[in-house]
Amino acid sequence: MKPDTLIGRNTTRQDAREKATGEFIYGMDFRLPGALESVVLRSPLPHARIVKIDAGRAEALQGVRAVILGRDLPEVYMNGPVEDQPPLAVDIVRYFGEPVALVAADTLEIAQEGARLIDIAFEPLPVVTEPEPAMLPGAPLLHPHWKSYVADEQVVRDGNVCCHARLQNGDVERGFAGSDLVVEGDFSTASVHQSHVEPRVATGVLEADGVVTVYSNTQLTIWIRSQVARVLRMPEDRVRIVPLGIGGGFGSKLYAQIEPFVALLARKTGRAVHMFTPLEEELTAGLPRHPTRIHLKTGVRRDGTIVAHQARMIVDCGAYAGSGPEVAGIGALMLTGPYRLPNVLFDGFAVYTNKTNFGAYRGPGGPQSVFALESHFDVVADRLGIDPLEFRLRNIAGEGDEVANGQILLGVGLREALEKAAAAIDWGKPSPAFHGKGLALSWWTTTLQKSTVRVSLDAEGRCVVGVGTQEMGTGGVMGALPQIVAETMGIGMDDVVIDVTDTSKGLWDWGSQGSRTAFNLGRAAQGACIALTAKLKRAASCALGVGAELLEIKGRSVISRARPEAHISLATLARSDTRGELCVIYESIPEPAKYRKERLISVLYPAFHYPHFHCHAAEVEVDPETGQVSVLRFAAAHDIGTAVNPSLIEGQIQGGAAQGIGMALMEEVRYKDGYRTNINWTDYKLPTTMDVPDIKAIIVEHPVAGGGPYGLKGLGEAPAIEPPAAIANAIARAIGVRITSLPMTAEKILKAIRAARSEK
Repeated sequence: MKPDTLIGRNTTRQDAREKATGEFIYGMDFRLPGALESVVLRSPLPHARIVKIDAGRAEALQGVRAVILGRDLPEVYMNGPVEDQPPLAVDIVRYFGEPVALVAADTLEIAQEGARLIDIAFEPLPVVTEPEPAMLPGAPLLHPHWKSYVADEQVVRDGNVCCHARLQNGDVERGFAGSDLVVEGDFSTASVHQSHVEPRVATGVLEADGVVTVYSNTQLTIWIRSQVARVLRMPEDRVRIVPLGIGGGFGSKLYAQIEPFVALLARKTGRAVHMFTPLEEELTAGLPRHPTRIHLKTGVRRDGTIVAHQARMIVDCGAYAGSGPEVAGIGALMLTGPYRLPNVLFDGFAVYTNKTNFGAYRGPGGPQSVFALESHFDVVADRLGIDPLEFRLRNIAGEGDEVANGQILLGVGLREALEKAAAAIDWGKPSPAFHGKGLALSWWTTTLQKSTVRVSLDAEGRCVVGVGTQEMGTGGVMGALPQIVAETMGIGMDDVVIDVTDTSKGLWDWGSQGSRTAFNLGRAAQGACIALTAKLKRAASCALGVGAELLEIKGRSVISRARPEAHISLATLARSDTRGELCVIYESIPEPAKYRKERLISVLYPAFHYPHFHCHAAEVEVDPETGQVSVLRFAAAHDIGTAVNPSLIEGQIQGGAAQGIGMALMEEVRYKDGYRTNINWTDYKLPTTMDVPDIKAIIVEHPVAGGGPYGLKGLGEAPAIEPPAAIANAIARAIGVRITSLPMTAEKILKAIRAARSEK
């Protein structure tokens, strides 16, 4: 890098002032004059047949402008790996809180009263609350007609199992037979909610030309457009999604939950229709992280070398498949990890139950898998009498190594991350009684798909960067992207303007999600800026009579390196561009990772593209009289390729680690007989500043060729993945007992301590 490079500097993100002063417009701040208010009537039962539904009284209520029932819609299912979910329940409700009807009215209070007046009768059906019983022969089928659903041709399905994913390499039984030690273990994880402070919010409008516009605080406008168009039975080019500011999403706001509803109501009423999801409804019927049950079996030699490894993961999908089949497949990569495993067998099952549909949350499938795998590997190391750090160092994959799916790893900073995280908590130094240290490592992907960027100059000579995705808080769009553009163009940060566009502008992008924003949006912007720079030099060459190869951009001018007095401003070039030639639209479609297809069956996410590597380490103290855990020190080392903006990276690491600490110690979506029981932030426990220590963020840089601009990798999701495992291993060291289910509450820990004492 040049000594004056912008890459690696802590620059200020472009939306910082607006957000700090309260001027920023979030989705909840957005209102259209005269918009109707709307609500969703949700099922009061977890599984039932709709015997009768009559909206007459609701429609007669003064101020009610529209009521929509499931039977009013043509047969349509939301898009996904398995198309099994109607926008509104028609004949059957399959979870407590499932949408049954929509009401739009002049005021929110009238809409709520209209919903109460809908006359609906149910016939209760058997409730399936856990996935294991649902998998047994003869279990009640949540979807009796499952064979009729359209599904991805790869997906292996059977009854309540909407996906059976498998990864196999070598001969695992032979490996176990040749092992000196075989260790087995069972682990479980509860669901946790994204707990974004800002609710989902959307406004639908029927335009004069028949186009339906939806304003939404979504992370993924293109996907929302597709879903809204599907429900409305309209061409996608007749639907426009306008992104609003996002006050937290973490994956939850990827999905079309209320956007189709406001679109339907706007089309029916001819009026703008506004809707938001109250907290109680969000916690009842949002899309929290999937609960899991995981069984592991590992065979090793006496020196700690892993010989065979087998994993079985059961993913609770809830009532509909959603992203469950993908999470079951991701388990194939996360439960084998970035380790050298000569013989491996993985089976993942995505299973229907009568719970809310579960969804993406910062590294979907990652924290669950790593909690099980890294806890299990600590047990293996203990049984061998080998230090857990040393056990991992002997088995982790390195540069050029092949992992279980046949993928060859490049740009691997795993060893450095492991060693630096361990050193940060003084690994190897003795701890006082009821203190413990633990660590956990893993890898994660950089989601691909296309990103499209348009770059041009405004009349002042500034570079305007049009993008098709919204800033969701990470700084990927409003922080890292301006740095990449300014560095590539040779201009100042103040000369970069980010223009977040709606879907009608044609800038297709797979959204702010999947640890991809800075990577792929930056990649597209870099390519566009290189092309625009070439155009500017050619235009300046004609104006100055100097060869384009002798020119460079500095500030807002193109100058001659040999004769600095020969220059022309970017503003002059922009104003003279009467034919619009100084504009570039560039698409980034990164090359996906190569893997061995014959090893995988029904795995919808078969490889980690441009993977990044990380290790977290924790030191805890456990109060033996209460079971209360205090996290004393926490270090998180992340190989992010190249640190474009270290302060943004540190913020992402610290925020993700805090969420992981919550999952480890307190957060849990609770159900009883199919009913959600903790639907407020008093009963659903979240970590506060008193629960989270100063988190030491350690940046490790191992760039990978052909990846993101300047060698950067993804980051956003990974920091939430390792904390539960690292803390679990630290707790086990502190109390001498292993907790195998999340969350590891004080009650669980105290019970384990007392049980261990009674056994002695």
